[in-house]
Formats: sequence, structure tokens, C-alpha cells
Amino acid sequence: MSENDVGAAAAALLDICRAGRLTVATAESCTGGLVAAALTEIAGSSDVVECGFVTYSNAAKERMLGVPAAILQNFGAVSAETAEAMARGVLAVTPVDLAVSVTGIAGPGGGSPQKPVGLVHFAAASRSGALLRREQRFGDLGRGEVRRRSVLEALDMLAQLAAGAVPVR
Repeated sequence: MSENDVGAAAAALLDICRAGRLTVATAESCTGGLVAAALTEIAGSSDVVECGFVTYSNAAKERMLGVPAAILQNFGAVSAETAEAMARGVLAVTPVDLAVSVTGIAGPGGGSPQKPVGLVHFAAASRSGALLRREQRFGDLGRGEVRRRSVLEALDMLAQLAAGAVPVR
């Protein structure tokens, strides 16, 4: 898996979004803005990309995206519930059509038996109400590889939403 893979996935997503006149924004924790960076690495991406949030701390998730403190307390920052709240929060505070969120444990430390290094939760949401959630357990592949795979996953989820392959729920 190379940087070429990330660049190709980002370019394909931008093409799909342009065809559908869709805009996107990201909410990232363990990827630290790498999804937004992959998209904005491509010249002309400003017609699709609105903004990106790097919400590494719980306080930032609450303050910037409106993630309820109860979700963070009950499920933790690395959870499907937090990922969904982050994606929905992006839609609440921006005018975009599509949002994606990433929260996980990239390592090398920070894992536990319940939430091991390499566990990453994703959510992608559309203004029309479609929602896609995923959990990946990449394993302890090294921080860079967990983050790279997470970027590819997030781009894939946005592409699925943009192509209309996810039902409204």
C-alpha cells in the first residue's frame, strides 16, 4: 500500500464528488488531518473540500463538533458512537454534503485488551441522512501504516456515499 494508492483514491473521490456537485469535510483524530491532506494534495480540490477538523482531544471533539460528553464517557473516544457523533457534528457545523470521521489507536502505545493498537472506528454521513459505519482492526502494523490504511478506508467510505451506494437510515 503506497502513497500512490492514497493519491489515486483521493483523485477518484474528487471526480465522483465533482460529478455529483458534492462537497466534503473531515473530522479526524488518529489520522491527524491526513484524510484532508490527501484530498488537498490534489490541485483544484477546493471545489470539493470545504474544511477539516483535527479533534485529537476529547475536549476538541466536544467543543468543535458537539460530540456529547456522555458519549465520550460511556463509550470512549475510540468507539463507533464517537465516530458517528463526529461525522454528524461536521454536518451540523458546516454546509457540506458529506462528512467522514476517523478515531482510533494508531500506536505504538495506548492500546488495551478491549481496544488494541490498530483499532479504528469510522463514520461517513451525508446531508440526505445516509450513514456508514465501520470498525477496522488493522493490528499493530506501526503508526504510519495504521494511519495510511485509515486514510484509504475513509476515502472509500466517502466515495461510497458520493456514489449513492449507501441507503438513507
